[in-house]
Amino acid sequence: MLDYETLRLIWWALLGVLLIGFAVTDGFDLGSAMLLPFVGRTDTERRIVINTVGPVWEGNQVWLILGGGAIFAAWPPLYAVAFSGFYLAMFLVLLALILRPVGFKYRSKLDNGRWRNVWDTALFIGGLVPSLIFGVAFGNLFLGAPFRFDDTLRMTYEGNLFGLLTPFALLSGLTSVAMLVMHGGAWLSAKADEPVAARAARIGSIAALVLIVLFTLAGIWLALGIDGYSITSAIDVAGPSNPTLKTVAAQHGAWFANYASHPWTIVAPVVVYAGALVTAGLLAIRRNWLALVTSGLTIAGVIATAGLSLFPFLLPSSLDPSSSLTVWDASSSQLTLTIMLVATVILLPIVLIYTAFVYRVLRGRVTAAAVEDPNAHSY
Repeated sequence: MLDYETLRLIWWALLGVLLIGFAVTDGFDLGSAMLLPFVGRTDTERRIVINTVGPVWEGNQVWLILGGGAIFAAWPPLYAVAFSGFYLAMFLVLLALILRPVGFKYRSKLDNGRWRNVWDTALFIGGLVPSLIFGVAFGNLFLGAPFRFDDTLRMTYEGNLFGLLTPFALLSGLTSVAMLVMHGGAWLSAKADEPVAARAARIGSIAALVLIVLFTLAGIWLALGIDGYSITSAIDVAGPSNPTLKTVAAQHGAWFANYASHPWTIVAPVVVYAGALVTAGLLAIRRNWLALVTSGLTIAGVIATAGLSLFPFLLPSSLDPSSSLTVWDASSSQLTLTIMLVATVILLPIVLIYTAFVYRVLRGRVTAAAVEDPNAHSY
């Protein structure tokens, strides 16, 4: 059996992989939904957009379920704090996500322009709200959440939904929106028929440049205006999962300490800048599939930048910094992590192979002729 420290590191990395998997796969679904009103000017064009994601969005949701399940099983205190404190925010995300299947199904029930416009708006909201709130959540990781533990490890949360909507968190949310619009633009440029693909490529290219600007502003804000958190006491990396056994202090520049102590971590933000610039250029010259790959790498860079900056923190506490949850004191037992790792090693490749098979079967562009064919099973 692997030692406890190694298992904790592996599951921290796996959590990042699951988040990246969700953002890359479901990200183009959300981005396409946000682009729907802007790239589809006729009912047929909007149906083309919907049918690029219609057959795959449900499978992409698997990554969200895997991520939530991994947090529940591998990091129980993180699950307890996040799903209690951020309950209303997550409820809004789920409501927005529910709009997608309902919108797909109900939009085509009536051949009426006003009816379909209502559901197009619902699909747009179903893409925008989760994209924004996921980014706001990441922004609040850097700010810290208002929770504390008492001596018996009972958690108290003193925040509310509106308290999460701080200026920096909203900037993070806009960064997330730009990132997923870029990814949705790359997807539609590769999968949709013309002229939808050309419009999506143009908007996606602009979104990639906007992402660079917002990502830079967020970094400058973190460096100059937001204190990070740092562990100021000795910590047993293989010790019990008890977040009250350490002391933590807010320190200026602490979120950049990992880049100074481990220079290789600078690769993550470099990937963001390089990936976004290359994606913008590839979309401009219509190298669509390559742009989709570089867009995915950019998303991976953004999430990796956040994770490496926060490490070893999973969820800092602004109310009582010493109650912050870290990789070293918020995990399940060594045996639990081991059993989960064995299951993941067996099952995750199956998920990847099946996903690759589905995308191969569904390869090719969605054309106007296909969606207008009365014998086709299209939305």
